[in-house]
Amino acid sequence: MLDGGRGPGVAMAMRMVVALARVLGAQQLLPITNAHIDSCLYHGQAGLDFAQKLADLGATVSVPTTLNTSSLDLLHPGLVRLPPEDAVPARALMDAYRALGARATWTCAPYQSTERPAFGEDIAWAESNAIVFANSVLGARTERYGDFIDICAAITGRVPHAGLHLPERRNPTVELDCSALSLAMLGHEAVWAALGDVVGRQSGTGIPLLTGIDPSVVDEDKLKALGATAASSGGVALFHVAGVTPEARSAGNDPAWTGLPTVAITAEMLRGARDELSSGADFSLPLDAVALGTPHFSLREFEKLAVALEGTVPFHPGCTVWINTSREVLAQAQEAGFVQAAQDRGAKIVVDTCTYITPILRPEERTVMTPSGKWAWYAPMNIGVDVVFGTLHECLSSARTGKVVRDERQWS
Repeated sequence: MLDGGRGPGVAMAMRMVVALARVLGAQQLLPITNAHIDSCLYHGQAGLDFAQKLADLGATVSVPTTLNTSSLDLLHPGLVRLPPEDAVPARALMDAYRALGARATWTCAPYQSTERPAFGEDIAWAESNAIVFANSVLGARTERYGDFIDICAAITGRVPHAGLHLPERRNPTVELDCSALSLAMLGHEAVWAALGDVVGRQSGTGIPLLTGIDPSVVDEDKLKALGATAASSGGVALFHVAGVTPEARSAGNDPAWTGLPTVAITAEMLRGARDELSSGADFSLPLDAVALGTPHFSLREFEKLAVALEGTVPFHPGCTVWINTSREVLAQAQEAGFVQAAQDRGAKIVVDTCTYITPILRPEERTVMTPSGKWAWYAPMNIGVDVVFGTLHECLSSARTGKVVRDERQWS
């Protein structure tokens, strides 16, 4: 591949993989079974030139490859308000990655697909929440692969034998004792997002082991919320939850998992994270919008939303509820009858992209509530809005009244 025997496009990609291996001090490369590409979001001409160059040189992916969120919602034309000078190359970038053989999933949550990596598989995933979910919840093995090494790994089917691909690099470095958190509090996904904010700050780029959590209260959506925010507030690419995540269950009495420095996590710390994620918004002002689905809304979340909306009134006409999801999940949710209740009450669906990275919210939508720690982290910088962070129940109550509603019982 490096010498051009499989074509100039593959040789170009392999040169980058080998260069990364040298930087990481890897002595060899690993074969991978799967890839997820983040570099399909349009940031400028260089990204488009890169993808088109690979395609023009005849490169195609060699392993099953999914695509992250793009800059456009192709199912709802005109929803993203990009000027033509940005919309045209953004669409060209999407086309270039499809030409390279990647699957047009356009989702930041490829783990919600029916086809996802298995425990122990070496993969090359980009996108921070996807990376931490794959490592932690699926037990697959990936390093942090970003633009543009992600597509090079997909083309060559190789990554450096380094980092989190090595079993000895996946051991925990700090224990976070969560035994002081009540089961009732841990019943809300947003609380797990706030926990992720604390985890990220306490762990940095380390590997936390969360202990003292009853496995019965844990599900994938809560782990998704935890990981996405921990990867935003810190550099967490792998976490373990005792008795829950696969490597924590199989660790047994491994001495590498004992005697760790320990930090006690309290409800006060989570309420502090909630308040910090609320970026200076004036709660006395009208609420303009609610943003759900960052990372993308899952099928189970659509089901929970439909149940929560039973018997309720429409959303306030001055408050738009935006729901980000993938095409695949949206089709499943529509078939199951989980979407109509939200749309009947005024919610708007967004696919292929996300409301915190592209101009979708109307200019007058300045105060936005969300249960997503990741949305709360990035939206103020990316689109210049004020954010109120809260549980799904608080968000829905607020959307109906058109002003922020807090329920402190959910945070106690």
